[in-house]
Amino acid sequence: MSSLQSLKKSLPTSNKLERAEISPYIRTPLLTGDNVEAKREEIASYFNKTWQRYNALFEVLIDDRAYYQKSISLRHPLIFYFGHTATFFVNKLVLAGLLEHRVNPQFESMFAIGVDEMSWDDLDEAHYDWPTVEEVKTYRAQVCEAINRLIQITPLSLPISWESPWWTVMMGIEHEHIHLETSSVLIRQQNIDWVRPHRGWAPCDVTGEAPVNDFVSIPPGEVLVGKKDDEAYYGWDNEYGSHKGLVKGFEAGRYLVSNQEFFEFVQAGGYEEESFWATEGLEWLQYTKATHPCFWVSAEQGWQLRLMAEVVPMPWDWPADVNYHESKAFCNWLAKKSGEQVRLPTEDEWYRLYDFSGVKELEQGIVAQANLHLDHAASSCPVNRHAHGSLYDVVGNVWQWTETAIYPLDKFKVHPLYDDFTMPTFDGRHNLFKGGSWISCGNESRRSARYAFRKHFFQHAGFRYVIAEELEEQVSSNYETDKMSSEYAEFHFGERYLDVDNFPVALAELGIGAMGDQAKGRALDIGCAVGRSSFELAKQFDHVTAIDFSARLINIGVQLQQQGVIRYSIVDEGELALYKERRLTDFTDEVSAKKVEFMQGDACNLKPIYQGYDLVLAANLIDRLYQPSLFLTTIQERMNSGGILMITSPYTWLEEHTNKDEWVGGRKVNGENVSTLDGLKEMLAPHFDLVQGPIAVPFVIRETSRKFQHTLAEATMWRYRG
Repeated sequence: MSSLQSLKKSLPTSNKLERAEISPYIRTPLLTGDNVEAKREEIASYFNKTWQRYNALFEVLIDDRAYYQKSISLRHPLIFYFGHTATFFVNKLVLAGLLEHRVNPQFESMFAIGVDEMSWDDLDEAHYDWPTVEEVKTYRAQVCEAINRLIQITPLSLPISWESPWWTVMMGIEHEHIHLETSSVLIRQQNIDWVRPHRGWAPCDVTGEAPVNDFVSIPPGEVLVGKKDDEAYYGWDNEYGSHKGLVKGFEAGRYLVSNQEFFEFVQAGGYEEESFWATEGLEWLQYTKATHPCFWVSAEQGWQLRLMAEVVPMPWDWPADVNYHESKAFCNWLAKKSGEQVRLPTEDEWYRLYDFSGVKELEQGIVAQANLHLDHAASSCPVNRHAHGSLYDVVGNVWQWTETAIYPLDKFKVHPLYDDFTMPTFDGRHNLFKGGSWISCGNESRRSARYAFRKHFFQHAGFRYVIAEELEEQVSSNYETDKMSSEYAEFHFGERYLDVDNFPVALAELGIGAMGDQAKGRALDIGCAVGRSSFELAKQFDHVTAIDFSARLINIGVQLQQQGVIRYSIVDEGELALYKERRLTDFTDEVSAKKVEFMQGDACNLKPIYQGYDLVLAANLIDRLYQPSLFLTTIQERMNSGGILMITSPYTWLEEHTNKDEWVGGRKVNGENVSTLDGLKEMLAPHFDLVQGPIAVPFVIRETSRKFQHTLAEATMWRYRG
């Protein structure tokens, strides 16, 4: 492949990379070992170095406006991310039972949800009165102290598994690494006048002529993807399971696509020629009016490149930072120009590159032979600097986009404490990128890492192209197969079983009936699951807020609302499955459905924006909360005077969900029996009157074609005195 002649560079051409003046950055620890106390101290060190590194990232900001003015409209402002990683720790540690008390409940609702661009993510900044930077710094210090205390006192046994409380600690640390990377991208997109170069974040100072890309023949081979449950290193749930792929031989670009090579596409009018862009890419192009990569700056003195904290003359031999759409369009242009079948690699092909090149996992105390893990510089570097066999940058420098939309590996299981990490991305709209970037640390740097982003996002990502057979249509099941999600879908939208009426519909009817002639303005369905009651309430109410802690359940309701159909599989018998399809129009109309707003939230720590409800429905919720008393004694703050609180529950109290001393009832107190209804009366009496119930409401949950759970919930209706 030809390349335009490189332009002269004005950056220094020495072989020295500026090293960040910060303590050496340790790798993600083994979860195994024989010395418990040594492992405790290793994890403590890993936590504190990660925490300090994240704090140091925000030292790049020199104007407080940088914290509050969004870098891009599709993400939160940086003040959110400054607080979010600390809040993530607290919220997960509370769920895991390691923290008995929150550090700052207000912050831990405000900074909780950061799933950008999901329908249940609240990006409306009008809802928030953000705290000051100093207040968030103080909060982070308090959380850091609390975590260090937990690390020192929490019993530890090895190996650390999913079920271990220490898994939650590791989850928080690795989550911090994710946001170290995403926040650095947002800083890179922030106003240049509000940031400054920082000695701890020194970029590479090396540039030269970009190499002419050529091809390396990759022989066919088998790739194995996935981790076993007893893997010795921490991993996110999408990494577990198995996949075996047989990869045919192909040709791969020796180098990542450099700025110089991508410039050819820009000069050739690649951003103006619609035929190079896929449908979604063309929509992005037309919306943004882009004419060149996001971080390129056109100036009188020539092209420049925006780095995290400065703008430098264009290093033409560094990799091009682009999104998937731009990568794909370049490949289509190059295919037309060369007459070859040029495209992005699949995930399997990237693994084949990894295995072929002989790349090894990073080791403790040894500098990476790649621009990875912040071992060299706080930026990209030349694409011909780090050789991996006959290829360069198989890992490191920038992430590499693939053609593969993320999917669950065989035997995938969602982690119960973080179901909004992976499940929402199994939508065909999040593509995997591989290999890590210069700032990818910890889990991100490992071979097993499977990170995926929306195709229009930027994330220190570029690409390598391949010449390979045309991709067969990547067939993925349109049917939801997660057992819990499918059972809920059938429970809410499926058949009538054992002559029992649909439970969510029955509850909505009871709640509407209890309202009588009262104004039906706003309803809150807290613990909405997949949302059938919410849709039913929307037939009568002007607005329904549907909140659930589980992202994977919310996602089904959102899909039904936005696409008008859901498909899921349920167990028939053994390995046999039945496939179901349900349409929105089967039970409601689009106008009513649009009145439902799905949000993710914690019933015990709701955001202050949830106010002014005429009806609150808490269906089969209280016996699954970690602190039901907190919900029951504060819910009136969300309601209008005269509003109805409807509570249903089978009162199935279990210590795995709720500590016994938090049970509302179903236990002995001072030797006397206390029922849940007794407990409800006591907790609600200061603000509510019981106006209806208790009423027994049956429901049936289908497990297989011949196995059902038949249960009675008790419903009570309470009027808020105001």
